Amino acid sequence: MKISVIGFVIFFPIVVYAQDFNRSPWHIVADDINPNNYYGVTVANGMVGIVSSPEPMKVTDVVLNGVYDYYQRGRVSNILKTFNHVNMNLDVDGSRVSRKNITNYKQVLDMKQAALTTTFDVGDKASVEHTMMSLRHLPYTALTIIRIKAKKAVQITPMSVIEAPNHLVDVRNYYSEIDRPHVKIPLLTSVGNSPSGKHKVAASNSFIFSEKHGEEPDLIHEDWDYNMHLAKFHKKLKAGETYEFAVVSSAVSSEHYEDPHNEAERLTIFAMLEGTDRLLKRHHAAWGELWDSDIVITGDLQVQKDVRSALYHLYSFARKGTAYSLSPMGLSGLGYNGHVFWDTELWMYPPILMLQPEIAKSLLEYRFQRLEAAKQNAFAHGYSGAMYPWESSDDGSEDTPVWALTGPFQHHISGDVGWAFWKYYQVTKDKEWLKSRGYPVLKEVADFWTSRVERNGPGRYDINNVIGANEWQENIDNNAFTNGMAKVTLQYATQAAKELGLEPDADWMHVAENIPILKFPDGTTKENATYDGVDIKQADVNLLAFPLDVIADEEQIRKDLKYYEPRMAADGPAMGQSVLAALYARLGELDKSYELFLKSYRPNEVPPFGVISETAGGTNPYFATGAGGMLQAVLSGFGGLEITDEGIVQKEKRIPKQWKSLEIKGWKK
Repeated sequence: MKISVIGFVIFFPIVVYAQDFNRSPWHIVADDINPNNYYGVTVANGMVGIVSSPEPMKVTDVVLNGVYDYYQRGRVSNILKTFNHVNMNLDVDGSRVSRKNITNYKQVLDMKQAALTTTFDVGDKASVEHTMMSLRHLPYTALTIIRIKAKKAVQITPMSVIEAPNHLVDVRNYYSEIDRPHVKIPLLTSVGNSPSGKHKVAASNSFIFSEKHGEEPDLIHEDWDYNMHLAKFHKKLKAGETYEFAVVSSAVSSEHYEDPHNEAERLTIFAMLEGTDRLLKRHHAAWGELWDSDIVITGDLQVQKDVRSALYHLYSFARKGTAYSLSPMGLSGLGYNGHVFWDTELWMYPPILMLQPEIAKSLLEYRFQRLEAAKQNAFAHGYSGAMYPWESSDDGSEDTPVWALTGPFQHHISGDVGWAFWKYYQVTKDKEWLKSRGYPVLKEVADFWTSRVERNGPGRYDINNVIGANEWQENIDNNAFTNGMAKVTLQYATQAAKELGLEPDADWMHVAENIPILKFPDGTTKENATYDGVDIKQADVNLLAFPLDVIADEEQIRKDLKYYEPRMAADGPAMGQSVLAALYARLGELDKSYELFLKSYRPNEVPPFGVISETAGGTNPYFATGAGGMLQAVLSGFGGLEITDEGIVQKEKRIPKQWKSLEIKGWKK
């Protein structure tokens, strides 16, 4: 099984380990790891998310994008955790490596190359480097590279392990070897069903050995039980000798392929015969293309790392050429059941649209393919057009738990979707897409709003009985954000029709002009008809100024900021502060803006990688919604980028005094 690995050392992560990663703008170092207070970082490629573990050579979860079933968590669907197919065991002189018998344990995330490297010492016997990545160019395949250096003569026994989480059923384990004249291809494979049997899932692993180590070792298969099996080999090393090998691991489901068992093995065979150097070269090239769109900050190394971490996670959780969207926690686990909310369109989508419009297109395709389900939802509630669900998973029907009133009443989501569709057209000017995708959605969203309003006279086309962006106020009337979003999307539908040479429905603009935005007697925008000044979960009124641009008068923006900022609850989600940061930056109040910018994510960072949770002190990272909000503060606040009918325009940059410079690379002019 000798696979050519010419150039292997060129790409292997060890060559950069002489660097001080703490001073690198591309690396996040975790060297004070407490397994009892550990929140993993995710390596993902938009399809497979792999979440790190404090245990050596282990991972916590493997999440498959787009695959949902009902299990363990109530009566709604959940994104599927599949086989843990990248776990490894290592015995050194017959003793199993664990946290108890290793020292100098460190994990380093290389954001530029999307790789997590773990290093540790096994007593005075060996040093280990373990590098893991979810290959960007191969959406279903992971690569793990292991390098073991003997400090004295030892015998090592590495093991590639596939383990099934408890919720998978009818698990079958297989081991086979495909013989060819110059290569033997081992395949360690597991197949099972999702909890309800809706999906079949499969994972398959193989080893890649380097020619420079001579004859490859004999592999031994051990089938422990239905939930775990492994392939291992023994190797004796001399003092000072270094041994390198790799494992390729593919995971698919019947969501992706009709025959996931065979396809997982085919993909693993392909990756195995590509060889480590070719896999790394293409993975690095794919990430290099992504990083052509970057945010470069000088003068504050930690903020540069923080901003890159936010970009890294958004890039990791989505990919172009798909019809999959983003959940608030991306591919980092089961947070919010992996469902799709407004978090995508209002928070994560805008920075992706500015920097990676082809990825943004995938997020919209998810919504377009569920347009018929949204129309059925509107029909069921007595409305016309498309009423998108507050929580969406596979088929686009409502997937909010019954106890949460957001499902039946958070209607601004339909406007959020329509808003995002027009923003894509503003950026790309893709008229064919507008005709086939954008306008069909905008038309149905506009028809929803014209049927949703209650026509109570001029200026009183009320939208009653809703939940707005501030979810702490339920079943309210004339919510500021909901009404503002309805007005905007009715206008956008009208513009879209005209762009295509169609006659827009005259009722759209008639309704838009009669939807009220309420005010207090002193002129402050009123959040809803009965709002009385109580604390709010997050920005609602302020969203009318950014990103909706419904309120453009500077005096009005300042008045609304002054009133609502003190009422933002300390335990609200991260993205609320980022809206205020962007607005203050646009107003030129940079000290205030920077204070709120840091407040939007720093209190939410959890150890050891500083991944962000939804709230300060929260325990449900990675909160990609907060990352999207923070990036909008940088791009559209400090960076001056705005999406307009002329495309993306850059107005005056307003950078805080703590930074020397801000460069936004790769945005579509």
